[in-house]
Amino acid sequence: MRDYIRRFLIAILMALCVSLLFLGGRHSEAAGLTESNGHKHWIWPSDGIISDTYGTRNGKHKGIDIAGKKDAPILSVEDGVVEKSYFSDTYGNVVFIKHPKNLVTVYAHLNKREVFEGQKIKQGQIIGKMGQTGQATGTHLHFEAHQLEWRYDKKYAIDPEKLLGSTSVGEFVQGGVASNEVITVSIPYQEHINSNVPAGKQKNTYIVRQGDTLYSIAKRKNMTIARIKELNHLKSDIIMPNQILTVK
Repeated sequence: MRDYIRRFLIAILMALCVSLLFLGGRHSEAAGLTESNGHKHWIWPSDGIISDTYGTRNGKHKGIDIAGKKDAPILSVEDGVVEKSYFSDTYGNVVFIKHPKNLVTVYAHLNKREVFEGQKIKQGQIIGKMGQTGQATGTHLHFEAHQLEWRYDKKYAIDPEKLLGSTSVGEFVQGGVASNEVITVSIPYQEHINSNVPAGKQKNTYIVRQGDTLYSIAKRKNMTIARIKELNHLKSDIIMPNQILTVK
């Protein structure tokens, strides 16, 4: 009898050890996934001003908001496949894209969707236009990033800044830009950038090119760096390719 009880207890202990090893393996796998998901080459999905960041509203805001102009192009931050493209009462016109390494991005409140479910998407491709559909206050893009999958409870939501770069409310971001460089973006998006400059004001503006610095622009336009920064409300010397500067 004692031998039977001993064997029974040993079997229970072995089963418990195996379970703990399995859970530990799953935990390590999940932790490794989180650490390996840094995508330095992701691009910002639109032009605009950061109006809200991840984790605000008592932790309920699971994305970032970029306020901008109606019908401004919305770009895919990375290659992927469209999982969903539909109208939601809360998200309005919304697009979900599945990316490599089990990442999903969400683009909400669009005025118009330009992709369909199952469509393969390239980084920088226009997937819609900025709007104010669904439960949105003001024209903006609500952008989310999730590991593994999107769920209604947003259990797998992650801070998009970990993939796009740090930012803060009130900061301007530019679609198609990552780490101060423009990754390949679609031709229609470049045309949108150029069309932002009214014909009558083109002589008073300058579109930053790859390799430009404030010094080189100031020298070309016979201005001082301080004057360019003053006209464009720049707080630093950092400028981005395709950025439109006033150079009166």
